[in-house]
Amino acid sequence: QVQLVESGGGLVQPGGSLRLSCAASGFPGNTLDYYDIGWLRQAPGKEREGVSCMGYGGGSTRYADSVKGRFAISRDNAKNTVYLQMNSLKPEDTAVYYCAARRFKLGRLCTSGWSYDYWGQGTQVTVSS
Repeated sequence: QVQLVESGGGLVQPGGSLRLSCAASGFPGNTLDYYDIGWLRQAPGKEREGVSCMGYGGGSTRYADSVKGRFAISRDNAKNTVYLQMNSLKPEDTAVYYCAARRFKLGRLCTSGWSYDYWGQGTQVTVSS
């Protein structure tokens, strides 16, 4: 059974940094290679939006325009963990951040529709002075 568990959220001042972690388990073959992994967020009163994702084999990383140059997605294959390093945080980054996964499909970008099948429980990120 696929499970995704996020951690690392919290309260940070504007301009600060946080690193979110997504511990994955239950994937066939104990590998994330055949899955798109995404980070999405949802702020109060707003629709959920895609933030960043990586595709087959951990390649094809992509970012929303609002976080380009500030956020970085990465993964540790040995730990089956995906990270989202968030720098230069802004108040508008405040949201619940979710880790999500879906089976990789040839020709489909990890950003396509941001429609993922497996979800973590979310972790709150609050950027405020």
